[in-house]
Formats: sequence, structure tokens, C-alpha cells
Amino acid sequence: MTAEPRLRSERTAPVQPGAEPGLGLIRRPAFWIVLALLAAGGVRMALIAAHYAATFPIALLTATLLFALLAVPFSFVVAELDFLEREPPVLLAVAFAWGGLVATSVSIPGSGALDDIIAKLGSPGLAADWGAALAGPTVEEIAKTLGVVAIVLIARAQVNSVLDGVVYGAVVGLGFQIIEDIVYAMSAVALAGRGDTVEPVFTTFLLRGFLSGVWSHTLFGALAGAGIGYLVVRGERPRRTRIGAATLAVLGAWASHVLWNSPLLRDGLGNGAVALLAVLVLKGLPPLVLIWLLVRSAHDREADYYAAILVELNDPELITPAEVEALRTGSRRASARSHARARAGWRARGAVRRLQHAQARLAVELSRGTTDLTRRHLEVRRQRHLLVSLGHPEALVPEGKGPWRRTASAVFSTALAVAVLWALISSLGGA
Repeated sequence: MTAEPRLRSERTAPVQPGAEPGLGLIRRPAFWIVLALLAAGGVRMALIAAHYAATFPIALLTATLLFALLAVPFSFVVAELDFLEREPPVLLAVAFAWGGLVATSVSIPGSGALDDIIAKLGSPGLAADWGAALAGPTVEEIAKTLGVVAIVLIARAQVNSVLDGVVYGAVVGLGFQIIEDIVYAMSAVALAGRGDTVEPVFTTFLLRGFLSGVWSHTLFGALAGAGIGYLVVRGERPRRTRIGAATLAVLGAWASHVLWNSPLLRDGLGNGAVALLAVLVLKGLPPLVLIWLLVRSAHDREADYYAAILVELNDPELITPAEVEALRTGSRRASARSHARARAGWRARGAVRRLQHAQARLAVELSRGTTDLTRRHLEVRRQRHLLVSLGHPEALVPEGKGPWRRTASAVFSTALAVAVLWALISSLGGA
């Protein structure tokens, strides 16, 4: 492997190196426009929260804590996806806030208005059956996609690969999902008519948070974000091709959302737990597989790009060929850390993780053409020396941890997830 990708022009490289965001952000008019929209959305959602806090304080606190837990596993997933080039926390915060404040505050009245239009132009029956499937996705997916566009406008250099678009889209979707689910939980409390109780909150969390969280707004946002990332990054493609790909991605997110909200299969498979589980899989699996394929392709392109840069160093104290291979995927990085723990203990595992982070940061700085890399070199060598002192000089994947092991692990995890879903659905009576 050579460093050819780094030598290509910016228009043809799979990754377009970008500088760290700085004070230049506040000099852009788009930054202040986005900030104003976030403030307006924040005021709108604060008014809604104040209303519920005055009426159902315990239920609101419970809902906030429960749905905030959804951010924990998604944060780990995003961190592993974005391991090689971490996105700035401030921009991730903006993306999350856009989804939770702007997109949500626009979608609540917008979806209701569009639902009324469907009822008037079509019929009340059409609105009752298909209103949620047509009105919600139309308003929500546009509002969420604009969040990724906002990131591009205020920090174009940070969206330098298709994977970056996926990450920002997923974070926008996560912000939307958490805030929307809190609103739904509080609506369920109000509809229950039993005062400040938490039972409707737990039911909503299981149905909308746990059961639907895997293939809900984060997934739709990631799909649309991939399209925006492709439009921005793939400059070697004709403009019509990039616009077409972005349009298809946004339409794909919309169609996936429509399918998820639609009444299709609502009664065709029965009312039991098995039937509901089958509906969840049939509706959620297609977009899940699609975004997984897109993410894997984008991740592999980015990994190849940075791996080529690191190979060019030809310095085993900075990175060995085996470590380059281990750095390529999340499963290999995890295997390298587990191997270190088994051979030299938890300190070695931590040192391997820090070494991998240091090597990734070095690759990013090299891609940016940074001339003074002394700090990055020292960071890598420090972790290398610690590993050597622990008797584990190389952060490699042991033999036998091949693709079949990863496949077996994925199959086991999928089977476990299905079993958990089945148990939860059964506990809810299949409702």
C-alpha cells in the first residue's frame, strides 16, 4: 500500500483534510443565523417543558433521565465510527441541539398542520390511517437534514468525508429522538389522567425508546447525512450526480420513515408478541441494512486513506504494519485491546487504546500537511514505551480473530437483541 490517496487532489481524495474550527466560525453570517434558530427553538421547547414541569414534575424528571440514557450507547457507536478523525465537540453539540430544539420545535406544529391539510384534501379517514406516515416524515426529515446543511454552512472544512455526514446526521437524529420522545411521554402522562405518575413514561420509553430506537430518527438522519456528505465531498463527480445522490438519500430517509409510521402490516400478522416483533423487523431491517452498507463503505474509504498515510511513515516505533491493520475497523481495534489485556493486564489495554488514538491523530495531522509533528510523535512514542515496559510492545490483533469470529459475534448479538425485544414485547402484552 502506498500513500497515493494523500497525493491526490482534494477533489478526488476520499477525505478532504480540514483544519480545526476556531474563531473563524463566529465571523461567518451562517453561524449567527444558526445560533438565532437554536435560541428560538430553545425558547419554544423551554415553554413546553415549563408547562409540563408545573403539572407533572416527577414524570418530566423521570422521562428526561430515561431518554437521556439513549444517548449513552449511541455515543459509543458514534465514537467508534468517527475514531480516525473525531468531530469537534462544539459541532456535535450544535448538531444535537439542532435536532432537539430546532427540528423538534418546527415539526410539532408543522406535522399537525400538514396532517390537517391531508384531512381536508383527502379525507379524515386518510388522515387517521396515513397522516402520521405522510405528515411526520415530510416535515421532520426536511428539518433534520437542514441541521446537517447548517453544519456545512458554518464549518465546511469539518465535513470532509461521507462518514462525517453520517455522523452529523445521526447526532441530529439523536437529538430529535430524545426530545420528541420526552414530549410523547409527557403527552401519555396527560392522556392517562392519573396525575403525576411515571407508569406511562416507562411504557413510552420501552416502546419508543428501546424498541424503536435502533431504527428510528438516528438511522434516518444518518442516511440523509450520508447524502449531504456525498454532495459536499465527492467533488470529482458531476454536480448532477452529487445532487441526485443527495436527493435519493434524503428520499430514502423519508421513505424509511414513512414505512415505519405506516399502517402496513398493522393487522396482517396478528396481535401477539411474535407478530409485533416480525413487524418491527420487517419495517426496520431494510433501512438498517442500507445504512450499514453505506457506513461500511464510507468508513472503509476513510480507513484506507489514513492507513496509506501511516504506512508511508515506515517507522515501526510510530506504527507497525500489524497496527495499521488493527486501526482500520472498530472490531479490530477492540480485538487488539482485548489481546493486550489478556497478555499484560488492564494497564496495557488502556495504553493500546491511547496509542490507537495517538496514531489516528497523527494520521489526521499528516493529512492536513502539518509541518511540526513533534507533539504527535512524542504522544505516540510515550504510549509505545509504556506498552514495551508492560511486556506488550505491539498493538496487534492476535491470530484467529478473523472475519468468522466477528461474524459469529454479530450473529450472537443479533440473536440476543431479538430475544430481549421479544421479552419486552411479551411483557407489554404485545400491545
